[in-house]
Amino acid sequence: MRGTDKQQVSMLSLVTPDKRVPAGHPLRKVKVLADQALAALSPTFDEMYSRKGRPSIPPERLLKATLLMAFHSIRSERLFCEQLDYNLLFRWFLDMDMVEESFDHSTFSQNRQRLLDHDVAAKFLGEVVRAAKEAKLMSDDHFTVDGTLIEAWASLKSFRPKDEKPSDRPPPDDPGNPTVNFHGEKRSNETHESTTDPESKLYRKSKAHEAKLSYCGNVLMENRNGLIVDLRIEPATGYAEREGALALLDEHLAEASGATLGADAAYDTAGFVAACRQRSITPHVAQTRDQRRRSALDGRTTRHPGYAVSQRLRKRVEEIFGWAKTVACFRKTRFRGRARTQLAAHLVATAYNLLRMAKMMPA
Repeated sequence: MRGTDKQQVSMLSLVTPDKRVPAGHPLRKVKVLADQALAALSPTFDEMYSRKGRPSIPPERLLKATLLMAFHSIRSERLFCEQLDYNLLFRWFLDMDMVEESFDHSTFSQNRQRLLDHDVAAKFLGEVVRAAKEAKLMSDDHFTVDGTLIEAWASLKSFRPKDEKPSDRPPPDDPGNPTVNFHGEKRSNETHESTTDPESKLYRKSKAHEAKLSYCGNVLMENRNGLIVDLRIEPATGYAEREGALALLDEHLAEASGATLGADAAYDTAGFVAACRQRSITPHVAQTRDQRRRSALDGRTTRHPGYAVSQRLRKRVEEIFGWAKTVACFRKTRFRGRARTQLAAHLVATAYNLLRMAKMMPA
């Protein structure tokens, strides 16, 4: 029979958000893993806040909110806080009941400096990586490194000469979106910088691509399950990928003697290969096909079966970049400055690891 459309809503409900989330929902495992990692950071959270005054929004709730934004492709904190008012899945994940008020979007901005001062995002990722190692989900011997461009939150119109004074600029025809004609003008990072984000650099991936104000995101991935060991943000320069890779090796693989490192042909330089070998790491980089220079590797490295395995597994790093730029909306950073972009990068890496770990770990 046809149901009736009741116009009167119930004023009393005994249902909790947990009852509305299916028992097999994938975020249930993610929530357990995230809560365990955040519980280990409780001493750090105690140092961040004073013991006096009005209670603030728990930092655990803010960090888990950024995970939800990555999982569900929410492009802004304002939009997330709007959805938090009516999304029961979000309320359950943040341990909020049905009647609790949603917090204001400015709470993220007000607490971001605290997270930066105590390096909370890096510690959060570190706890997740430690949990993956304890569960035997990460390799100790085989890794991959690669880099990608992250667009800066700045327009090419803001790329102005360094010695230019504000009084030297002509009055804008449109204060909100002024017309800027830089055709025929020679611009480089040595003579120009962005007035919006001075730490970003004008860079292009190849001669076939346009130049953009960008940062370089360098990923160190373990090869067993494709989990992220670290995601480091560097200034976008021609040497950022190789320099960032060596910095990741020094930080995370200082004691991994005999480990292998897969990479694409951009890392096939004599300097990078020699630097890896100085660190007792075998470079399994792809051999260059550029006829203008020779490969830094020869048959002594490429003849082994492990080299072919590293070349096959290193392609998993593209899955990280694809997920981060599409699902997690990290193709372009929403923040100004390298430090805040690094904070966002660590949280995106944490979200990616939690999703993969939840799929691989038993119920």
